[in-house]
Amino acid sequence: MKNLYDGIIGLAIGDALGVPLEFKTRSEIAKNPVISMQEYGSHNQPIGTWSDDTSLTLALLDSIIQCKTINHEDIMDKFSAWLLYGDYTASGEVFDVGNSTSRAIMNYGRGMSPLNCGGISEYENGNGSLMRILPVAYYLCYLREDEKKYQMEVVHNVSALTHRHPISLIGCGIYVKIAIKMISTSLTLNECIAAGIQEAFAYYESMGAEYISEYSRLKNLYAFMKLSNDEIRSSGFVVDTLEAAVWCLMNTNSYKSCVLKAVNLGYDTDTVGAIAGGLAGIYYGVDTIPAEWIQVIARRKYIKQLCDQFESYFQ
Repeated sequence: MKNLYDGIIGLAIGDALGVPLEFKTRSEIAKNPVISMQEYGSHNQPIGTWSDDTSLTLALLDSIIQCKTINHEDIMDKFSAWLLYGDYTASGEVFDVGNSTSRAIMNYGRGMSPLNCGGISEYENGNGSLMRILPVAYYLCYLREDEKKYQMEVVHNVSALTHRHPISLIGCGIYVKIAIKMISTSLTLNECIAAGIQEAFAYYESMGAEYISEYSRLKNLYAFMKLSNDEIRSSGFVVDTLEAAVWCLMNTNSYKSCVLKAVNLGYDTDTVGAIAGGLAGIYYGVDTIPAEWIQVIARRKYIKQLCDQFESYFQ
């Protein structure tokens, strides 16, 4: 079983690499490609600052630790503490909040049931639940065998807190399936990706999920891997984000090269970096991440502490 810290610090670093570049176009970045951690930029933040992707991942992780299970009310309480009071942030400042996530938290504050808070419109399929779902993959790895048949329901419910549309649910399901293969097997990188996607597609197709077709490019991974840079979109749409992360993983051979390729795609750089970085961190391990990147990451000791607390209980 791979360590939780590998994935979470991998996600945080990918996020922090992307924060200074967010909203920049691919052509803008291509004039001066990113090769290391930067400061200021799009959000005028110090070097090593991560955004809402990592904040909500840590909030979810802390809830699982505190409750020893998935508790939707507690997760939403912690999301609310992040948005309203700056809990789980890099430096006490909340910035770059997604509209769907903000609306869902406000719905919860008005007394709505947690599982009804997330947006259900087809126009509310940003990557705001995908970016924080990684702790669920680790949690599912520690469930009893008889509980594992409920895996996808657990994933979907955690997504639905902010994003309820099937396109978002499916994206989270595919990502978690890939992550579980990386966490719990010794398969090669491409084998993990292929097996995770195959399992997810088999599940959704057996359920007659109409929106699985949105992810059809991932069915033929060999052809997908060969797509050119120009054929990969890195917008905030959940399908684009997942595709970009998988493409970066399959076209690189190290943590560093994967996350650099991800953030150099431009546009939603912090989330593409976080999604790719989480999986790359799991697969390659924290020891392969440049030490100078880890050293500048905001609140890295707190991140390590949370991961240690999770593993001391669940292992």
